[in-house]
Amino acid sequence: MKKNVTIVGAGLVGSLLSLYMTKRGYSVNIFERRKDLRSEVITAGKSINLALSERGWSSLRRVGVDDEVKKIAIPMYKRIMHDIDGNLTEQPYGKPDQAIYSVSRVELNILLMKLAEERGAKLHFNEKCTDANLEEGRAVFQNTSNNIRKTVSSDLLIGADGAFSAIRKKMISQFDHKYEYNEIDHDYKELLIPAGDNGDYLLDKNALHIWPRGEFMVIALANLDGSFTCTLFAPKKGKNSFENLNTESDVEEYFNTIFPDFAALVPDLYSQWSSNPTSTLAIIRTFPWHVGGSSVLIGDSAHATVPFYGQGMNAGFEDCRVFDDLLNEYDDMQECLKNYTKTRKPDGDGLQDLSLHNFIVMRDKTADPKFLLQKKIESKFANLFPEKWIPLYTMVSFTTIPYSKAWEIGMRQENLMKNIMNMPDIEKTWNSDEIMQKMHDLL
Repeated sequence: MKKNVTIVGAGLVGSLLSLYMTKRGYSVNIFERRKDLRSEVITAGKSINLALSERGWSSLRRVGVDDEVKKIAIPMYKRIMHDIDGNLTEQPYGKPDQAIYSVSRVELNILLMKLAEERGAKLHFNEKCTDANLEEGRAVFQNTSNNIRKTVSSDLLIGADGAFSAIRKKMISQFDHKYEYNEIDHDYKELLIPAGDNGDYLLDKNALHIWPRGEFMVIALANLDGSFTCTLFAPKKGKNSFENLNTESDVEEYFNTIFPDFAALVPDLYSQWSSNPTSTLAIIRTFPWHVGGSSVLIGDSAHATVPFYGQGMNAGFEDCRVFDDLLNEYDDMQECLKNYTKTRKPDGDGLQDLSLHNFIVMRDKTADPKFLLQKKIESKFANLFPEKWIPLYTMVSFTTIPYSKAWEIGMRQENLMKNIMNMPDIEKTWNSDEIMQKMHDLL
């Protein structure tokens, strides 16, 4: 029998999941509350660019769409840190051929929706989910253009409707599922470095650029048109915070003093500042992620995180692949969904721990010579003993080791490195056989 699947949300994860489901021969309908992105004029710089890494690529490969996505992705082989005087330092992400990829959220979403439709999914826009019977896989949608309501029944109802998920809300109110919403003390704002006169890139396009300043930072990722999508992350209140950036002179003084080489690249800084919204950042945890064998959450609706590891989308894509594995393993949907929650929940939590940890690394440590030395030592040891040591960043971005396991191993390695970094004269002796042997013994 052909299973009917309703996916709420035509974002990145909902669109990719539909490719998995149609490949299995399911009949798929996707309902999206927004209008069709494909009918709009896209302007770069209106959304945080995404960093696509191995977990995402392996999930795209599984349904044969990775080559299509490669066409709109720009490889980034390293971080480039910009200090207050405009001096640059570089830190490779992995081995010379390893890169994470900058991709526009909107471009990727449009591509995945197009592929979803080509492969048989039906997409419905301006359809807001207003109610659901989760035990029976029924959802009620109201069209935001004409207010017509309809009830859709399916064998499986999937909430891929993001951080403010209507399906998750229903799970919490009807089944008393656990729920936590934790907003962090920092907000963010989008800015854009335009392309040069001939569409040239004004910075190295194959790097993620960071202006680390302790409690706050700016990052920049390249777009295909020569521009860079940039994000300021700063505290809500206090020194150097959003609350003190109100007038044109406040904003210009802030950027000219703290990020002078960045400010020089953005001629219309204040006009962008006043027209782009300031947005909040939060972590969402819920449990369980399913109801019986009829309803399930995927992506941000289950484990929304902060963007500091660039893993939110990668984790959502990995959900699709793991779910597909479990559908191969279990004939019974109830068993499948139960094991999906059991398998993925610890990794959702692990990703959130990793994301908060990497915020501190990016804003405080990437400019710290001791941190950069530590990374050199780890890299040397990992090359000598690859079976004994995989750096945390490599585990997260270039493997599919579960997030929860990567977090656990990473914290063990971090404790060991504290011992190494406290050794006398480590700046002089770090490259010696003695240090490598000491690490080997500590392990």
